[in-house]
Amino acid sequence: MGRLFERMCGCFRSRNEAPSEMGPMRLIVGLGNPGAAYAGTRHNVGFEVVDKLAARFGTDVKRKKFGSLTGEFAAGGGKVVLLKPQEFMNRSGQAVATAVGFYKVPLQDVMVVTDDLALEPGRIRMRPSGSAGGHNGLKDIILRLGSEDFGRLRVGVGGPGGGNTKDYVLSRPARDEREAIESAIAAAVEALSCWLQEGIDAAMSKYNVRKSEND
Repeated sequence: MGRLFERMCGCFRSRNEAPSEMGPMRLIVGLGNPGAAYAGTRHNVGFEVVDKLAARFGTDVKRKKFGSLTGEFAAGGGKVVLLKPQEFMNRSGQAVATAVGFYKVPLQDVMVVTDDLALEPGRIRMRPSGSAGGHNGLKDIILRLGSEDFGRLRVGVGGPGGGNTKDYVLSRPARDEREAIESAIAAAVEALSCWLQEGIDAAMSKYNVRKSEND
């Protein structure tokens, strides 16, 4: 009777309950600001990378969950969850922490995609951990997770050259700069695909480009 009861309970388990058994799971978070007013701005390249990655794997990022838009696909022998937090950039952390807790994803299997002022447009840089580097979205994620030990993929958008940083990241780049950023977005999708299939060391080796290279 006890076994029958357990099986019946299993059939009616809430759809929102995390599964107890699954293969390797990764969480990829794209950072940006929600709303049409911010689409195409430098600060939203994280959203763009996640959308392009979703399209590559035949899915989209539209389901509402964890205060975010989410999507899922299978890669590298496991499940990949995509997340676009729908709070403003400096409040991204709670959505990430909630998803990490729900899926019980180890932090080494979390990758956050952000814009980066210190990298020239067209360049990307993946790291397994590190400080926020002045990025408000990363600051809040570090605060909510209580750790810096999660991956981050930075997409270069260049700096304002002495101008106002906030105005710069919330504006849209000129056409030639946009072309360079589009190239970086494409490279970021390739780097994430490599990370999923081959691991972070392979992805860093293939896609991290130093300033002295190819100049």
